Amino acid sequence: MMRLLVLAFALMLSACGLKPMYAGGASGTVARGLAGIEVSPIEGKAGWLMRNALIDRLGASHAVNGKARYRLDVRLDDKLEGLGLLSDDTIARERRTLRARYQLVDLATGEIVLDATAGSDAGIDVVSSEYATIAAENTALENLTKQVADRIVTRLALALRNAK
Repeated sequence: MMRLLVLAFALMLSACGLKPMYAGGASGTVARGLAGIEVSPIEGKAGWLMRNALIDRLGASHAVNGKARYRLDVRLDDKLEGLGLLSDDTIARERRTLRARYQLVDLATGEIVLDATAGSDAGIDVVSSEYATIAAENTALENLTKQVADRIVTRLALALRNAK
């Protein structure tokens, strides 16, 4: 009975048109496409963090053997703004916003395959300790770069899957 239920569920799932994005594992189309992306240097501290996060998520095998098919160009906009004011005109809360505009360029043709944006933001409590506030701002930046990198890689994977 249980096998019949599993088989029926599998048939229903295949009929809905869903396809696994990473079918084939490391040798699948999407995984090979992501591993074939070279990430251009990005300016600043946020850029360094973003580039490392992207390389971690894409797989750095192409950097070693030079078989990149695409180049990913990223421009970041990192803003830190005060939100709440206390009665003594000090800031009580900050918002850090990280936005990325990125382009996936086919190295063989120079064609822009994908031109998109991704972003995220985080709230930061400003406390009496300046060290703690700076540490919170840095942690927020590190977390934001990881979140935005995840969004970029997901969008790249979708574009590569749909291109085939």
